[in-house]
Amino acid sequence: MIRALTGFSARHAWKVIALWAVVGMGLAVLSPILMGRVTQSQSGEFLPRSYDSAAALRIAERDFGVKPDATTVTVLVARTDGKVLTADDQRNVEAGAAKLAERRVTMPRKEDEPAALVTDHSQTPRVAPATVAPDRTFELLTVELTGNASDEGVQGVFRAFRDQARAQFDGIGMRTGYTGGLAQLSDTTEANRTAATVGSALLTGLIVLLNVLVFRSVLAAVLPLLAVAVIGGAATGAVAGAAALTGLKLDASTPGLISVVLLGIGVDYLLFLLFRFREQLRARPEQPARQAAAEVSGRVGTAITSAALTIVAAFATLGVASFGQFRSLGPAIAVAVLVMLLGSLTLMPALLAACGRKMFWPSRSLRRVPRPGLAARLGELVARRPLALLLGSVVLLGTLAAGTVGLKMDYSQADDTTTAAAATAAEISRALPAGVSDPTTVYLAAKDGGTLDAGRFDGLARALTGVEGVGQVGRTVLADNHRAARIDLFLNADPQSQRARDLASGPVRAAVAAHTPAGTEAHVGGTAAIFADIATAVDRDLRVVFPVAAALIALILLLLLRSLLAPVALLLSVGLGFAATLGAATLLFQHGLDRPGVSFTLPLVLFLFVVALGTDYNILITDRIREEMHGPGSARAAVARAVRHTTPAVATAGLVLAGSFATLATTPGSEQVAFSLTLGILLSALVLSLVTVPALAALLGRALWWPLRPAPAAADRPPVAAPRPAPDQLHVG
Repeated sequence: MIRALTGFSARHAWKVIALWAVVGMGLAVLSPILMGRVTQSQSGEFLPRSYDSAAALRIAERDFGVKPDATTVTVLVARTDGKVLTADDQRNVEAGAAKLAERRVTMPRKEDEPAALVTDHSQTPRVAPATVAPDRTFELLTVELTGNASDEGVQGVFRAFRDQARAQFDGIGMRTGYTGGLAQLSDTTEANRTAATVGSALLTGLIVLLNVLVFRSVLAAVLPLLAVAVIGGAATGAVAGAAALTGLKLDASTPGLISVVLLGIGVDYLLFLLFRFREQLRARPEQPARQAAAEVSGRVGTAITSAALTIVAAFATLGVASFGQFRSLGPAIAVAVLVMLLGSLTLMPALLAACGRKMFWPSRSLRRVPRPGLAARLGELVARRPLALLLGSVVLLGTLAAGTVGLKMDYSQADDTTTAAAATAAEISRALPAGVSDPTTVYLAAKDGGTLDAGRFDGLARALTGVEGVGQVGRTVLADNHRAARIDLFLNADPQSQRARDLASGPVRAAVAAHTPAGTEAHVGGTAAIFADIATAVDRDLRVVFPVAAALIALILLLLLRSLLAPVALLLSVGLGFAATLGAATLLFQHGLDRPGVSFTLPLVLFLFVVALGTDYNILITDRIREEMHGPGSARAAVARAVRHTTPAVATAGLVLAGSFATLATTPGSEQVAFSLTLGILLSALVLSLVTVPALAALLGRALWWPLRPAPAAADRPPVAAPRPAPDQLHVG
């Protein structure tokens, strides 16, 4: 089936290219609109209904009109001369708030941005006075905006509102400050905008430079990026469309993660094809280019398909996760990778067939045999001293893996403390409890659906006042329908901190359970309670997803390699790579930089990406080792040939994928993920695939493929037609 698909694409190259260009551009144009409708930023929406904070969120939405996509900004208003607020000042502030609540905020647009392709987030915010500081140095206003806080358009609306509010209060001698999730994210995005642009430019330059150095060709340097851009646009649109049709909600970070993954694996797959295509043209100069493209694509397509299905299987296991953010990420990545696989088996063979030998113009490498280079010397070293190299790589990885001792999870959101939003939050916390801008809230409702009386909960409010760590307890507020009530708790701890989560999930919930009046139900919500529940859900998911994913990957390797021993060897190697990467991240962030721990999502993200993507390179090298073992000579000679031919492709692809993940460092709060994925891919490509696995294959020989050992062929390998090596050629093996 794979050979039929790649063969058809090579025979009808221009038709396939035209079809992909139309589909890719069409879906790429639609994807921003669709993505805006299927993403959400409220973490609580991803929790199962059985969790306490999820039940609290349902009461908030049903009875208090809280919108699922609502985001709150806290505005600090103070006199510019630093004096305390007078009664007239307070009246002026509240009058200004009323005017802002009546004024529609128009979303800024880029001049070259078609209006029809961008969701309009223009809106009239809800603005209301919240509280006055005890020393009367400032008053707080709450501003409710709707929309995904990660959406550029929503951030634009916030900045437009901020400008309006500043103008409003500047006129009466007041200064303003803004804090909250949206304000913090907007400030961080603005501060990192230049870094993100530079990072993207550097990645593009890295890909082009590596391809120019390796292939000495214009087309080979540019086509990988163009092809991946076309397929990536189609994949992103397909993910958004599938989510819209199925009602699946994606986390706000998913689109960016998809783009990085597709760029990395897409360039990887095209590089695998390019290297093998060049090797085929060197070996058989008389063969027509279209025929060579079809033959190479069919042969490499099997390995690419297995590699892609490994990634799909790994992410499909997220379907058993209880935390919705993980559960939605799995299908999204799986659909995107399947589209990239389809493009690798159709568009890429079509490009090879259409360009033919011109793909490597102006290089003359097809006419010459490359002299033995670093790749050849590495292959000879692995074949000559496999035990030493195997032990050396295991010691290196094992040392890094030892860093996991004492590993702790950090469930806080790592905000930039240098932003204006962080400075405003710090100013507020000096006069009021740290949780005043993001309270922990107790939601109450009658079990029989009847009406409630606020006085009924006076005992609960008194009990909550006595909980250590609760700085202030708000009055009981009834919903308009009197069927629900809420009590806001302002904790002394930062709502994002571990202390706040411990308070919400421990003493606060215990007090609520002990003092809730009979006939009513009570649930604790808010950021601290939500992240406490997320911690519980993630711990459960880690115990379930890991073994299921490992079993599926093992099954795919078993079917591909048709061996019982080889899949075990590959799984052990990638498992060691995963442990080494997680250990290095723990050593750097938890012990070196004195963070509370590593990000709670890091182990799962690492397991899926490093194990699944790292297995790609292992599949490529083991598939080539098996192919070479069918040739004449000893098993160690076969390993040396496999390493020589595969090293350039794996090394280049690994550097490209690692560079793709490194650009995540420009995304706010993604430094740990960026470092860990970059290191994990480098270890997988340069250590596991080029040293550990080949050394193990050299030691075990053809027994690695037990019970179906490849028998060496009697005939000699086809000669490589080439006159003589060029002294000025780049020697990569």
